Amino acid sequence: MSTPIDLEKADEELKERGGISGFLNSNRTLIVAVLTVAVFGIAAYAIFDLTNEVRYDDVVHALETTKLSSILLALFFTGLSFASLIFYDQNALEYIGKRLPFPHVALTSFSAYAVGNTAGFGALSAGAIRYRAYTRMGLSPDDITRVIAFVTLAFGLGLAAVGAIALLVIADEIGPLINVNGLWLRLIAGAILAALAVVIVIGRNGREVQIGPIAVRLPDSRTWSRQFLVTAFDIAASASVLYVLLPDTAIGWPGFFAIYAIAVGLGVLSHVPAGFGVFETIIIAWLGSSVNADAVLGSLVLYRVIYNVIPLAIAILAVSVAELRRFVDHPAASSMRRIGGRLMPQLLSTFALLLGMMLVFSSVTPTPDQNLEFLRDYLALPIVEGAHFLSSLLGLAMIVAARGLGQRLDGAWWVSIFSAVLALLLSLLKAIAIVEAGLLGFLIFGLVVSRQLFTRPASLLNQALTGGWLTAIAVICIGAIVILFFVYRDVEYSNQLWWEFEFTGEAPRGLRAVLGISIVSSAIAIFSLLRPATPRLDPVSEDAVERAVEIVRNQGIADANLVRMSDKSIMFSEKGDAFIMYGKQGRSWIALFDPIGPKHALPELVWRFVETARAAGCRSVFYQISPALLSYCADAGLRAFKLGELAVVNLTNFELKGGKWANLRQTASRAVRDGLEFAVIEPHHVPDIMDQLAEVSESWLADHNAKEKGFSLGAFDPDYVASQPVGVLKKDGKIVAFANILMTETREEGSVDLMRFSPDAPKGSMDFLFVQILEYLKEQGFQRFNLGMAPLSGMSRRESAPVWDRVGGTVFEHGERYYNFKGLRAFKSKFHPEWQPRYLAVSGGVSPMIALMDATFLIGGGLKGVVRK
Repeated sequence: MSTPIDLEKADEELKERGGISGFLNSNRTLIVAVLTVAVFGIAAYAIFDLTNEVRYDDVVHALETTKLSSILLALFFTGLSFASLIFYDQNALEYIGKRLPFPHVALTSFSAYAVGNTAGFGALSAGAIRYRAYTRMGLSPDDITRVIAFVTLAFGLGLAAVGAIALLVIADEIGPLINVNGLWLRLIAGAILAALAVVIVIGRNGREVQIGPIAVRLPDSRTWSRQFLVTAFDIAASASVLYVLLPDTAIGWPGFFAIYAIAVGLGVLSHVPAGFGVFETIIIAWLGSSVNADAVLGSLVLYRVIYNVIPLAIAILAVSVAELRRFVDHPAASSMRRIGGRLMPQLLSTFALLLGMMLVFSSVTPTPDQNLEFLRDYLALPIVEGAHFLSSLLGLAMIVAARGLGQRLDGAWWVSIFSAVLALLLSLLKAIAIVEAGLLGFLIFGLVVSRQLFTRPASLLNQALTGGWLTAIAVICIGAIVILFFVYRDVEYSNQLWWEFEFTGEAPRGLRAVLGISIVSSAIAIFSLLRPATPRLDPVSEDAVERAVEIVRNQGIADANLVRMSDKSIMFSEKGDAFIMYGKQGRSWIALFDPIGPKHALPELVWRFVETARAAGCRSVFYQISPALLSYCADAGLRAFKLGELAVVNLTNFELKGGKWANLRQTASRAVRDGLEFAVIEPHHVPDIMDQLAEVSESWLADHNAKEKGFSLGAFDPDYVASQPVGVLKKDGKIVAFANILMTETREEGSVDLMRFSPDAPKGSMDFLFVQILEYLKEQGFQRFNLGMAPLSGMSRRESAPVWDRVGGTVFEHGERYYNFKGLRAFKSKFHPEWQPRYLAVSGGVSPMIALMDATFLIGGGLKGVVRK
C-alpha cells in the first residue's frame, strides 16, 4: 500500500501524540485500572463507615433467620429475570435480520448473563460468550458486534427509562433519603424521559438518521416498545430478588425499585467487576435509615449468591449434561453439545474466579465455635493453621488459573483441578466448611466432564496477566482487607497478634492469610508488569522456506507463494504439515493470511502462534484472514475487525460474452490493434528475460515515485520472480508490462503479485494483461482467480455498525486524497468478481488501529517507507 503523506506533517502528527492527550491514549488501560481500584476503595471505605455499628455476628444471625419462603421467592424472581434476559438476544437477532434455533439462543444468552452478572465488565465478558457461540452458529463478527451493541444499548436505555419513571412517581419518598428536594428529582427524571422520547420519535418506523457522513437506522417503534417491556420486566424481577430477601421495611416496592435501578446503573458505570462494593454501598446508604444495616448486609450476601452463583452453576450443569451425552446421535443433542463446548471454558473460568474469591474471603472470616471445638478434639493446631493459610493461597491460584481456563490451557486445567481438590480437603480441615466443599466439588465435576476441551499446551508461568485481571485481583485483595477489619473491628491491634497460634485465635489467622495473599498477589502483578523484552526474530532458513513451499504446492491458496520471498518467519505445526508466515513490527507479531495447510492443523497452530507471541511479550495479530478462521481466533481470545473485501473471479464460467463484458472486450480489441502481444514465460525461461523485467520494474517505480514493499506484497527479487510463471505484454518485441502469476499444483486458484508496466505502455495495457491471464488460467483448468483485496471495501456505515466499520466506511468514501480506495475497487469490479470479506484479528485489549499501523509499517518497510509515496 502506498500512501502519499508529507514527511513534515507526519512528524508533526507524531509530536501531537505527545502531551496530555497522548499520555491518556497510550496509558488508557492503566488509568482505567487505577480509577477502578480507587472507586472500589472508596466504596469499601464507605461500607465500612456506614456499618460502624454493625457486627459480624449480627450479619450471620440475619442470614440464619432469613425465611425459607423469602429464599424460594428470590429463586423464583431470579428465574423470571433470566428468562426475560434471553429475549434481549432474541430481539437483537431479529433486529439484524438473523434467525437461530431458540434453544441455542437461550443457552448462549443464559450463559452470557450468568458470566456477565458475576464478572461484570472487568476480567471476563459476556461478549466473549456470545462471540464463541454465535460464530459456531454462522454469524459473522459484524453480526455479533451488532448483537452485543443492541443488548448493551437496550439495557442502558431501558435502565435509564425505568429508573426515571420510577423516580418520577416516588420522588417525594426518595428525596428525604438523600436530602434532595422531590421537585428536583422529578425535573431530572423528566429531562431523561424527554431525551429518550426524542430518540424514539426520531427513530420511528426505522427512520434513518444522518450523523455527519454516517447513516444510522434506529430501531422502529415496535422494536423500542417491545425491548422496553423486556428490560422493565427484567429489572423489576431482579429488584424483587433483593426486595423479598430484605426484612420488613417502611420503603415500598416502587421506592425500592428506583433505588435498585440507580444502584445497578452506578455499579455498571464504576467498571468494578459486577459493581461489587459500589452496588452494596448505595443500597446500604439509602436503606440504612429504614432497615437495620446488619439485615441489609445479610440480604445482600444472599442476593449475590442467589442471583450470581446459582445461575452460573445451572449453566455449568446444563453444559455438563450435554457433554455427558456426547454419544447421543440426535442432531439437536449433538448441536447443543457443540455450542456447550464453546461456552464451557468461559463458564468454568468465571466459576473458578468466584470460588477463588470465596476461598480468599473465607480465610479472613471466623469459623463457627462448634466447628472449632470439634476440630480441637481431632486435629493438631498446626494442621488447622496450615490448612487455613494454604487455602487462601489456593484461592489466589484459582483466580490466576481462571484466565487460563477461559483460553482452554491444559496447564490451567491441571492447576485448577489440583487447587480445587486440595482446597476441598483443606476446607474440611480448617473449618468443616460443607457448603464451600460442595461448591469446590461441583467445580471439580465440571472440570472432569469437560477435560477434552482443555488441550492447549501452555505454561501458566508465561501468562502475563492483563490490566483487567490485575484490577480484579486488586479488588479482591482490598475486599479481603476490608472484610478482615469489619469482622475483627472490636479486636485491638497489636504486633503480638501476628505470633498468636491458638484454636480461638481467629484474628491472627486472618491477618496472616491477608499478608500471604498480599505478598503473592504483588509478586504476580510485578511479574506481569515487568514483561520480557521483545526478542528479534531469527532470519528464516532456506530449509524452512523449502518445507513451506512444498506445503504450498499441495494446497489451494495461491497467495501462499509469498512465502518464497523469504522475508517472513515461519511457524510449522507439530506434524509439519501446515505453517503460519509472520513478521514482527514493534510489539506485534503479525501473521499473514490463514495458516497454510490442512484444516485439522489450524486450531492448535493459531493457538501456538498466540501463545508464542505472548511468551515473547508481544501482541498477536492476524492480517487478511478469511471468515473460516474467525472461530479459531475467537477461541484464542482475539477480536476481529473487517479490513475489506477480496475479489475472486469464478473461472469455470468466465468468458468475454454479454453486455457486462463489453468494456473489457473493447479494451482487448484496442490492445490487439495497438500491437500488444501476450505470452506466458515458464519459470525456467524467466532468467532469460530478467534484465527486461528489471528495466520495466525500475521505470515503474521511478514513474510512481515508489519503493519496493514487503510482507503482504512481493518485491522485485530475481529468485522470487523466477519461481513462478510470468505473464508479459510485448510491443514491437519489447516487454512493456508484466505480472508474475502465483499458482499451486492443485489448480484451485491463481493470482498475481507484481504488476508493473513501462510509462510508454499503451493505455489499457493492464486491463488487457489481466484478461489474458484469466483466459490462460481457465485454459489450464484453474477454478478461480484471486484479484486481491480492496481495503475498507464493504464496510458497514448503517444501523448499529461498530465504530471501526463506520470510520472505515467514511474513509473509503472520503479518503481518495490519501489512497485510491474507490479506484482500486472500481478496477477489480470490471471483472465482476465475488466479494469475500477479510478481517484483522488482534489480541483482546489491543486497539485495532495499533495493529493496523504495525502491519502498514511492516508492509512499507517502517515509518520512512510508509510516509514516502
